[in-house]
Amino acid sequence: MNGRSILVVDDEEELRDIVGRVLRDAGHRVTTAADGKEAIVTMANEEFDLVLTDVIMPEKDGMQVISEARRKYPRVKIVAMSGGGHIPRDQYLKIATGLGAHAILEKPFSNRELMETVTAVLE
Repeated sequence: MNGRSILVVDDEEELRDIVGRVLRDAGHRVTTAADGKEAIVTMANEEFDLVLTDVIMPEKDGMQVISEARRKYPRVKIVAMSGGGHIPRDQYLKIATGLGAHAILEKPFSNRELMETVTAVLE
């Protein structure tokens, strides 16, 4: 499983940094994007095994990222992350699953939860 290419999309820089470090320490190649618009451009220029995307972001949100990734890159695995917003986070994550996310992570999540989810999705 090691050495997979992963795109981490979140508008919170600290979360991108932490998730990126944990995944790199596990041997993965990690690219980050600060919002959905940047993620879509990045996916057009590089192939990824997995996209971890926040649901609520400026520019393009995670729902748009999931929809576009499913349409253009059907082999990429997707994990949706959310801490909630205008509606409870489980509702956002339920919608994300309906759009094609393979798994969900409720923020805040532990490094262990992150790695267990990534491992399960990539296997």
